[in-house]
Amino acid sequence: MSRGSKSRSSSERLEDYDAVFAAMDNPVRRQILMILHFRGDHMTSGQIAQRFSCAWPSTSRHLRKLEASGLVTVERAGREWVYRLNRDRLKVATEWLAWFSRPRVDDVDAAAPVKPPKSTRSKRTRGATR
Repeated sequence: MSRGSKSRSSSERLEDYDAVFAAMDNPVRRQILMILHFRGDHMTSGQIAQRFSCAWPSTSRHLRKLEASGLVTVERAGREWVYRLNRDRLKVATEWLAWFSRPRVDDVDAAAPVKPPKSTRSKRTRGATR
């Protein structure tokens, strides 16, 4: 994300979440992200394709989906296309997952001191007989 998440509207952030998680919904695309991470954050399309048993059109389709989501960037270097991992864009997923490390509303309420419930019975006056 080029702009800070606080300056983005809620609908823009939701679109970011959708794009990133839709790109990561496929195991091959998650594997590509891991390979890029462990190989210095950049590789050529040919180097990436060599790691998979799927046909080149499938690999190309996965790379385009990752590029469209902003998780990778691509640039031409001579005859090769070089794909780079966009670590800033991955923060979108981290930001969303961080919601689960915060206390739930129920947990916050449970941590508050418990007050005894008010009695619904009417108070008897002293000396009153039944």
